[in-house]
Amino acid sequence: MPSDFRRHDALRLFVDIARHPSFSSAAAALNLTKGAISYQIKTLEEDLGVRLFDRGARGSVLTAEGRHLVRTCAAPFDEIERQVHAIIAPVQQTLTIGVSTYFASRWLSPRLMSFMHDHPDIQLRLQPMIRLFDLQDQDVDIAIRWGSGRWDDAEITPFMSMPAFPVGNRDARDLVRRAGIETVIRSLTLLRDHDDSNAWTDWLTAAGLPHPTGPATLIVPDPNVRVQAVIDGQGIALMDRMIGNEIAQNRLFPLSDVHLSEYGYFLARPRSTDSHKAIETFVDWILGVQGAG
Repeated sequence: MPSDFRRHDALRLFVDIARHPSFSSAAAALNLTKGAISYQIKTLEEDLGVRLFDRGARGSVLTAEGRHLVRTCAAPFDEIERQVHAIIAPVQQTLTIGVSTYFASRWLSPRLMSFMHDHPDIQLRLQPMIRLFDLQDQDVDIAIRWGSGRWDDAEITPFMSMPAFPVGNRDARDLVRRAGIETVIRSLTLLRDHDDSNAWTDWLTAAGLPHPTGPATLIVPDPNVRVQAVIDGQGIALMDRMIGNEIAQNRLFPLSDVHLSEYGYFLARPRSTDSHKAIETFVDWILGVQGAG
């Protein structure tokens, strides 16, 4: 009489064999020879005292007893496999973060290793986005969005104050020195991040300057492209202190001391998305990193 362990192994192999249309296909899938498959089934039949397969010229077919044994054994074996997998390979949660490449490269990416080290059970997916709206349609769990925070399409959490101020290249800086910022606003193209952006309107109000009628504007949604466009002399833009390297290298120049103090980065979550542990863990982490400076 085989031991319980040997019988368990034989039954497990029987279930695997029975899931294939023939001994030949089972042998190929299980990396065994057809002869080995036949031997294992014959040994199990002798042990149990029942015939599990009817052999014929057209192949082997499960008997009624064989079908009953498959139904009896398959579910427990599958549950054992599931539980073992849960123990040795915990299911990772995937968290999709919508972010501009500008913010990702200049602030987020250098800090992500600490999150991944502390939370190996959460798999992060950074989704580069130019327009950080319509988050649910883009399957984003949370986004990091720049602006005033006055949005009603998502659940907004203040994250990082980053006042906005106008910048230009050397020629724009020199024109401000000669003719003043108001002349520059009237004569140069204002670069904006999207069609319905209020950033320039907010800044002109804060600066106490008239709003030009139909000023020349250019929509440049990607912040990295907008930085380069200003350097290339295509216009002036509202940026933040993340362009510190370009300023230090005299590639960009602040054009005014007036800042939009309420502007910065905000965490945006789709309202229709149920919060889950991975989101809360990431929010707690990123707020903590920001608070620590």
